[in-house]
Amino acid sequence: MPAQGALYRRALLDAVPGIGRSRRPDAPPEVELAVAGITVDRAHLADYDRVCGFRLADRLPATYPHVMGFPLALRLMTTPEFPIPLTGVVHVGNRITVHRPIEAGETLDFTTHAENLRPHERGRQIDVVLVGWVGGEEVWRGVSTYLGKERASDGGARRDRGDRPAPPAASGRWRVEPRVGTDYARVSGDHNPIHTSRLGARLLGFPRPIAHGMWSKARCLAALESRLPEAYTVDVAFKLPVPLPTTVAFSATPAWDFALHDARTGRPHLVGTIR
Repeated sequence: MPAQGALYRRALLDAVPGIGRSRRPDAPPEVELAVAGITVDRAHLADYDRVCGFRLADRLPATYPHVMGFPLALRLMTTPEFPIPLTGVVHVGNRITVHRPIEAGETLDFTTHAENLRPHERGRQIDVVLVGWVGGEEVWRGVSTYLGKERASDGGARRDRGDRPAPPAASGRWRVEPRVGTDYARVSGDHNPIHTSRLGARLLGFPRPIAHGMWSKARCLAALESRLPEAYTVDVAFKLPVPLPTTVAFSATPAWDFALHDARTGRPHLVGTIR
């Protein structure tokens, strides 16, 4: 797998005025990256399970292959052909399909490509597709949607969203401490300072660090772990960031809809479905 540190350094240099690129392509890169023979580090898997709230087991949580293959996706996102700069990119959605359970003793191959570059009221969106294979069989697929913010010709005005609906009744409340940012950075390799540093968060417009979106998704799945089927698709939209520290309210319905809200204000952090 590519080294994530070098890729983040490349992205930072690309953002420096006079050094980085001022223009971006208008299409996804016409390339697919692949890496073969990736094995599971069981100690790392156990650490990940603890950070996200999963039971310690030899079966991979649905979100764990995303962590395994993320360096490959990051390599794609730092190529000159990628249309959205990595610095400042916003992860707005993630869909994972588990075709069958994956055991820790299995060896995975990964491929990644980008598709569906499209306009958004706040800039442009693109999907980064990461696929996990075992013995030539697709066993896992993740689609991460990223938003690259751009100033609109109307000055960046946004539509009036109107009144938010009342949040559903909470089935659980979780205190999310500041260490969630650093702990998840350790197990995921995503050391974006917006999640781990008060200064880094302020430089990017947040008063304090925010939790990784994929931690929020994993924590919700951990709460539903005992009821999940062996094959399913879980789709989430990331709404407002989860500031650290805070208390969040988790809700789930029998129809497999779930959500994460601010426990005090009811502001939405994440909404998701399992099908």
